[in-house]
Amino acid sequence: MAKEFTRVDRLSQQMQQEIAVILQREIKDPRLHNMITVSDVDVSRDLSHAKIFVTFLGLEADKVKANLDILNDACGYVRSLIAKRIQARIVPTIRFYFDQSLDQGIHMANLVEQVRREDEKRRIDAGQEPERKPKVDQDEDE
Repeated sequence: MAKEFTRVDRLSQQMQQEIAVILQREIKDPRLHNMITVSDVDVSRDLSHAKIFVTFLGLEADKVKANLDILNDACGYVRSLIAKRIQARIVPTIRFYFDQSLDQGIHMANLVEQVRREDEKRRIDAGQEPERKPKVDQDEDE
């Protein structure tokens, strides 16, 4: 039997959607990076606190802290906008955190690609045939 969503899960999903819209449309700070993604919202069991995990697409690592400080300075304003948009008796206090999982995933993919290229080069230097990429069969759809 599938596990049902708890109230905390429903609130975190709704907050994630609303905060994404708020950051895209409502926050007009020119210092803030414009490509912000809300990757996760972690709401405490008592619904009093929420951790908002964000990523900044295409932003250098040295500017991430400055953007997080801007978001955390505006957290009271963001919380008031959330309170107007969701039907909840208690709106959690929010705090923004940087989600490094996207950057780590890109870094891991680059490492795998680098190792694959080095392996292919060693294979060619040893006189072996290069590894063939599997062909996608286009007749399967027909």
